[in-house]
Amino acid sequence: MPDEFLATKEVAEHLGIHEKQVYALVKAGKIPASRVTGKWLFPRRLLDEWIERTAMEGLATARERGQRIDGVLLAAGSHDPVLDILQSHLASRHAGVVLFSAATGSSEGLRLLNLGHTDLAWSHLVDPATGEYNVPHVKRIVTAVRPVVANLLWRDLGFVTVQGNPHAIRGFEDLGRPGVRLINRQAGAGTRLLLDRRLDELGIVPSRVEGYGREAATHYEVGLAVLSGEADTGLASGSVARMLGLEFIQVVQERFDLVTTKDTYFGPGVQAILEALRDADFRRRVANLGHYDFRDAGRILYAAP
Repeated sequence: MPDEFLATKEVAEHLGIHEKQVYALVKAGKIPASRVTGKWLFPRRLLDEWIERTAMEGLATARERGQRIDGVLLAAGSHDPVLDILQSHLASRHAGVVLFSAATGSSEGLRLLNLGHTDLAWSHLVDPATGEYNVPHVKRIVTAVRPVVANLLWRDLGFVTVQGNPHAIRGFEDLGRPGVRLINRQAGAGTRLLLDRRLDELGIVPSRVEGYGREAATHYEVGLAVLSGEADTGLASGSVARMLGLEFIQVVQERFDLVTTKDTYFGPGVQAILEALRDADFRRRVANLGHYDFRDAGRILYAAP
């Protein structure tokens, strides 16, 4: 079947649902489909657009509901295990603050913040021209609101492999070698943008990288794909490598920031997050994971005039 169309079974696998649920969506007119010679076919491009649109509508609905509940913060953007610890810490120390976080990728998180669909965005986007993290991207993307950028932490990012590093992965240049299977991150993720930039600098076209088109939404997913043998390597945080017992080859230490609006920054939710960054117990729990640095934690790096 041509790559631009999917069969019912393929759509079910793509969405992680049963085929009967696909037929139900077709019957309700909620999914793009065409009937050809008695079979339902689904245009891949329209299907992907439908998935993105449905996800955005869900975030908008959650944002609208959250605005009606005091203390609820909706976050979107990058992913890191520290965010799980942060959610747990807030739940135990700040009963009036509830944090929900969606791993959409840094770029999408900033876009959603600009649209007013989320309260916070987690970001680690570097500007290739200046080497500055996040602020240039915030100035370009977040134009409809008055953004504030504050540092959450610095973290180590690198390639993860099974113990022994059987493919001798040392850097991005090794991804072009035959037999090295990559697990990638989704388009728009800061880690994906870093990978694409380094491949371009090395003159390695993505089609030469086995597994380039296979995407994961979180660092956990990357680590589990390597641990299970589904991939040989991928980019993930050092903390994920440590938790899963994987070998870690660091390539960069990057700045992981919180981006919000001025109004939200001075609200109780963000102030509770900043308080957590100073809390000794929170820092101890994060230190147990390794590969983090709080040297700029809580520091305001940019505030729109």
